[in-house]
Amino acid sequence: MSDPSTASIVSTPPATMPTEAGSGAPVDAGLPENARREKPRGLLGDAWSDLRRKPLFWIAATFILIFILMAAFPSLFTSGDAVNGALSRSQVKPSGDAWFGYDIQGRDVYARVIYGARASIIVALVSTIGTLLIGGTIGMLAGYLGGWVDALLSRFGDIFFGLPFVLGAIVILTTFNGAGSSNNEWYIMALVIMSLVVLSWPVVMRLMRSSVLATKEADYIMAARALGAGTGRIIIKHLLPNCLAPLLVYGTILVGSFIGAEATLSFLGIGLKSPVVSWGIMISEAQNYIRVSPFLLFFPSAFLVTAVLSFVMLGEAVREALDPKLR
Repeated sequence: MSDPSTASIVSTPPATMPTEAGSGAPVDAGLPENARREKPRGLLGDAWSDLRRKPLFWIAATFILIFILMAAFPSLFTSGDAVNGALSRSQVKPSGDAWFGYDIQGRDVYARVIYGARASIIVALVSTIGTLLIGGTIGMLAGYLGGWVDALLSRFGDIFFGLPFVLGAIVILTTFNGAGSSNNEWYIMALVIMSLVVLSWPVVMRLMRSSVLATKEADYIMAARALGAGTGRIIIKHLLPNCLAPLLVYGTILVGSFIGAEATLSFLGIGLKSPVVSWGIMISEAQNYIRVSPFLLFFPSAFLVTAVLSFVMLGEAVREALDPKLR
């Protein structure tokens, strides 16, 4: 004779989907098929869904894509020579043959503006990656370990945080690029990148540290510790994915800031130098001819401002998409 409890379990019919009162149809019977199968989205999925509806995002992303293509494949946009010119064409105004005219040395301004994107984009992207890696790693360790490690790393970051940006860059670049140093363009570009990273990582460190401090006491972190997860696993698997949103926003804006910073240093004569083609160098060379040939200053300035604003607008759109309070 079978156990009554066992018999009741065996004889229990399989669970069915909930139905509406008075009908045998499931509750979601009226929903479309794709809605019934849709899985819950994460933070990035919600952010992308929000970004796709923003015209500002598409405008900024389109300009950024164009600038990246200009930097990677300048020959797609021009067949002109950005370095060599003829003095017979000096300061010739824009025309159908030369859309942006010719500079004081008879070089095609349009070709120089196109090729000038390469140096600015390379410096900005590499500097941003280096700043995020160094500042993010130090901030993660300071926030998670706490105690004397946090105090030591925070005071170390305060030293660099207190340095004026332009003055600090001047000191670094003049020290390592003084008389007798190499004039190789890649060496100078590396110095500019190093100066930008050295002076910018403390901001990223503070941003990451504050995110870690707000996250490390969450329930899922405590549960991971209780289950015996090591420090490395907790940081990589749990903390890092939940602390990347502020860095993603700041990094996008930082690219635009570094484009402007590189142009500023080149304009002052302590950054990139000829024969490297850079928007900052073009603006520096054109300032003496603003009265007689204003187009020499206008075109590189317009491209520089557009590039900086594009990254800033993209960062603002990403910030609004990742912040639940602003949706």
